[in-house]
This record gives sequence, structure tokens and C-alpha cells, in this order.
Amino acid sequence: MYIKMHRRRVLVLTGAGVSAESGIPTFRGKDGYWRNLNPAKLATPEAFAKDPGLVWEWYRERRQRIRSAQPNPAHAAIAKLAQHAQEFLLVTQNVDDLHARAGSSKEKMVQIHGDIFVTRCSQCDFNQREHPPSFNYGVAGEREGEHIDVPRCPRCDRLMRPGVVWFGEQLPWNELRRVESYLKDGSCDFVIVAGTTATFGYIIDWALRASGSNGELIEVNPEETPLSQFATRCVREPAAIALPQLVDQFVAQPPKL
Repeated sequence: MYIKMHRRRVLVLTGAGVSAESGIPTFRGKDGYWRNLNPAKLATPEAFAKDPGLVWEWYRERRQRIRSAQPNPAHAAIAKLAQHAQEFLLVTQNVDDLHARAGSSKEKMVQIHGDIFVTRCSQCDFNQREHPPSFNYGVAGEREGEHIDVPRCPRCDRLMRPGVVWFGEQLPWNELRRVESYLKDGSCDFVIVAGTTATFGYIIDWALRASGSNGELIEVNPEETPLSQFATRCVREPAAIALPQLVDQFVAQPPKL
């Protein structure tokens, strides 16, 4: 494979398939089910209103599973790509911390669906992130894995919730603004969309706007998606296999003047 490069302006969009290669189940398929419950029905404001304890129990188990997982070669390749691009932005739909643990910086990364290790108030703007990842949860003396009440906000006493975007909720404005700002600064020479089913329209929109008329749009996914018809190249391999190869080619090829 040969990548045509000019200015080395890069956008990478990642989805659940990238984390799945580290053992994090996706919401789709039987592996994503939790106690015979569909996670897509747990990750909603309605589910939290009905049974916040059940939702928190699920998220605590998800946090533990993420802590036990390790970044895979796809995460490492993306972090390496960021170091060699002149301009770079990673937009991930994943709420885990695997990109960060692989070396991707917050300044060059947008978690468009939130951060599972952030806990925020369901009413006011209070929020906090577990830092560093440990078993000390930090809200009302809670510790992960213990059976305790749903945490409450220290400011307004309303229920605290995971800092992620649930189905039916709007994307966070500050993160949207960062993506839009990057896109408005100019088209990209190289766009990678990896491990996402591209079922959300904004993923396709961002990929197409970023690649413009001359950029290369590469889809990395074992399966065909709604984005496939627009890609200049489709790599039907897992991201952990395909991305290290693509990035090595990028690094080895000097930009054209």
C-alpha cells in the first residue's frame, strides 16, 4: 500500500472495534450483553431514572474490565501517527482510556461520547475524574466493587452519573466545537476511520468533510459499513493489524513540497 501525502494533516476516527481488540465488548452482538440485558437499553437516561443502582453496577463492572485491558497495536500506531503528523486530531467514540494509555495526548484527542472514568452530577455542572485509576472512587467514600448506594453530588445532593453520552442525548458542545474548529482550519491529506460501524451520521460527515476532494479516506474495518462507498481505500483487516502497517508507511514517506 502507498499513501500519497502533501502537508501531513491527519484526522483519525475510531470506534468500538478498536477497543474490542483489547477485549472490551461492543454494544452489538451477544458478547456485549450483561446479565442477559442489552447494554443499549442500559445506556439511556430512562434506564438511569428507572434503576440508577443497576446502571451504576454495570458501569462499575465496565470500569473494572477496562482497567484490566491493555492498549493494542492499533492504539500504539495512532499515538505514533500523531507524533509524525504536522497537524493531527483523533476523534474517538470510545469512552475508555486505552488511547490515552497508549500515549495519545488530550490536546490531540476528542472523546466525543465522553469518558467512563468521569462521574458527573445529573443536575448541576459538578464533575470529577478518577485520577489516577485506582479502587478509591472518591465520591462519598465509595470504592469500586463494593455494594453501596448510588453516589450523590457533594454540591446539590442529586444523583451522580457516569460522564458518558447515553443514547438519545446530545453530544457535548465543547468537544463538538473542537472537532468543528479542526475541520474549519482546512481539509486533511489523510483520514482514517477505524473500527466503527459508521451508523452515526456525523462520523460519515466528518470523514467526508475532512478528506475534501483531494484527501485520502481509508476505512479500516473487517466488515462493510455505510462509509465504505465513500472511502478511497477499504482495508478489510482488524485495526491492530492494519494500522501499524499504514502508520509505518506514513512515517517512512517524506511529505511533498
